[in-house]
Amino acid sequence: MRILLVASAFNSLTQRVFAELGDHGHTVAVAVVAGEEDVRAAVRRHPADLVLAPMLRTAVPRDVWSRHTCLVVHPGPPGDRGPSSLDRALLDGETQWGVTVLQAEEEMDAGAVWADAAFAVPDGAGKSDLYRGEVADAAVQAVLQAVERCASGRWTPRRQDGLPVRARPYLKQEERRIDWQNMPTEAVLRTLRAADSQPGVRDELLGGAWFLHGGHAEDRLRGRPGAVVATRAGAICRATVDGAVWIPELRRCRTEFAPAGIKLPATLALGERLPPVPETPAPLEPPPGRRTWSDIRYTESGAVGFLRFRFPGGAMSTGQCRRLLHAYRHACRRPTAVLVLGGERDFFSNGIHLNVIEAAADPAAESWANINAMDDLAEAVLTTTDRIVVAAVAGNAAAGGAMLALAADEVWCREGAVLNPHYRLMGLYGSEYWTCTLPRRVGAEQAAALTEQAAPVSAARALAIGLVDRLVPSAPGEFAAAVARMAGELTRRTDVSARIAAKKAARERDEQIRPLAAYRTAELRRMQATFDAPDAPYHALRSAFVRKRPAPDADEHLDRLSQLRRRPVRVAAGRPL
Repeated sequence: MRILLVASAFNSLTQRVFAELGDHGHTVAVAVVAGEEDVRAAVRRHPADLVLAPMLRTAVPRDVWSRHTCLVVHPGPPGDRGPSSLDRALLDGETQWGVTVLQAEEEMDAGAVWADAAFAVPDGAGKSDLYRGEVADAAVQAVLQAVERCASGRWTPRRQDGLPVRARPYLKQEERRIDWQNMPTEAVLRTLRAADSQPGVRDELLGGAWFLHGGHAEDRLRGRPGAVVATRAGAICRATVDGAVWIPELRRCRTEFAPAGIKLPATLALGERLPPVPETPAPLEPPPGRRTWSDIRYTESGAVGFLRFRFPGGAMSTGQCRRLLHAYRHACRRPTAVLVLGGERDFFSNGIHLNVIEAAADPAAESWANINAMDDLAEAVLTTTDRIVVAAVAGNAAAGGAMLALAADEVWCREGAVLNPHYRLMGLYGSEYWTCTLPRRVGAEQAAALTEQAAPVSAARALAIGLVDRLVPSAPGEFAAAVARMAGELTRRTDVSARIAAKKAARERDEQIRPLAAYRTAELRRMQATFDAPDAPYHALRSAFVRKRPAPDADEHLDRLSQLRRRPVRVAAGRPL
């Protein structure tokens, strides 16, 4: 079928739907729209058999849905209606939820149902993590079913008449307010998680107005409710009436005296407002049962080490890269044969931290420091020759984060992940040794296509072209356990010692042909020239990205993607060990 995607942003779900529909042989165009007239223009520009809205904040106009089959993805079960469906589900403590693909009609979310899929809400999930994980899985399942039914021409969607209707309005900040003097910790956490990562929870703190982003329980620290009692790796810990919570990020509210800020690590956002509270590092190997927040952890099981990291939004600042490198070196001193690198769920990495760079006094200098810190980390992985390193990609990865995964010996990817192995949309050449690792995996021609087309790649297509080595067919919450089993099997079914010896010899041969330092020097020369040029597109693109403004050439890029013709992908879930 010819399918037009209309969306308010080319976000993670829209990218995944775009990639998955292409894998299934459909011709897919995509348009980002701000209002009804944009929807009309997109339909005129891209004639299609079906108009599909994976994430749309505006209404589909009557003159479009009355002439075309228009399907809308709603992040709620049949009968649920309203723009804050997922927020309210988390705030209300729902344990089961769903996604519905319904026909666009006059009343929002009231159209006939083409398909739906249910899922269990994991305990303690934040909205953004849930959206990229369980919601996205259910949405793709329902979308593919709806598209198949539409293509058959024999399916009659079922009306919602008779269903119990839950029409819930937009969740305003007044309803999200945290009463620090009276709300227990679990209620505070539900409120924070229901607003993660957007819109955040508006709050007054240390003489300023902020949006709070993220929330994690703390089982030991205590203090006056609402007060900041400690810091850790850029996050702040605030006391509640019966405990405390960690808040990793803040965003300054717009006032009559100052514009809105950008989302930043909490301590960086607060700056000189931060009181003299202790920095309390979390142990790299926390004891069992400890309930606290840490963005980097290390555990072992037999001959396998697991270095798990999870940074908000997948971005990695200079400081985060350096701390992860320190933890990586610790892991490499342990007596293990296999080291698994990656989080238990959600983002693997999206590369350098553009928000921290944008907020720096000298963004060019911070860009340079950040890219070198990323390179140091990638180099450490590439030069590890005494064990097998596996990159466990639980969720999406992009730019330098995708290339960081390629530094490992094997890449195991959850089948629902989306990869963006390119830098062009940020006006960058790229680093992290990609000119070495990407062509080595997929060939020079495919590497050029991936970096120049800048199209999202599904996990299935990534396996088909050799970008990853294995798919992990699991729900988001089951990925870590599945990877642990696979890593254990790797040590039992493979002659690990022989593989390590072969790896070491190959690294020595490659170093003689072209040293890693040569790749790094060549890449960084081009990166530094971009960073140091005030008129380089990178600076405007970075600013637009962090401030959620459309990129100057976004429409042209989407038009190019709409013209891509991709072969269908059919692969088994993974390859034998």
